[in-house]
Amino acid sequence: MLETIIFDSLNKPSEKEKIEIVDFLFDNLEQYGDPKNDIQKAIDYSLKDIESFGGFTMLLKEDEKIKGATVINQTGMGGYIPENILVYIAIHKNHRGEGLGKKLMNNAIETSKGDISLHVEADNPAKFLYEKMGFTNPYLEMRLKK
Repeated sequence: MLETIIFDSLNKPSEKEKIEIVDFLFDNLEQYGDPKNDIQKAIDYSLKDIESFGGFTMLLKEDEKIKGATVINQTGMGGYIPENILVYIAIHKNHRGEGLGKKLMNNAIETSKGDISLHVEADNPAKFLYEKMGFTNPYLEMRLKK
């Protein structure tokens, strides 16, 4: 049976679970992911294990195996910048196309308080799910790397 697990500042994963989540995201984000240490930082931020506004890390699990995971960080802002940013979302590569991404996204939207932003590469197939869920692209993002 599929279960949803939410980790946050009050309900934290064990170190073993945290490593499992980082590994899952690293493996299943594939070319759209980041190095493990960056994924770890986003999870730590969501759990307030580092100084932050918090958020949550949500899992879809079946038979003790992770089928999907998302990390939502709170920005501490609102209005001019959304209250939340969806940092990572991934479904196990062997379970894509089963509706798990939509289920996980719906659960994350329901759990979040306030608006949500996300970044997605133009060629990422998940972009179509985000658009179906109501995400729009009103801005062009620009970055200055220092």
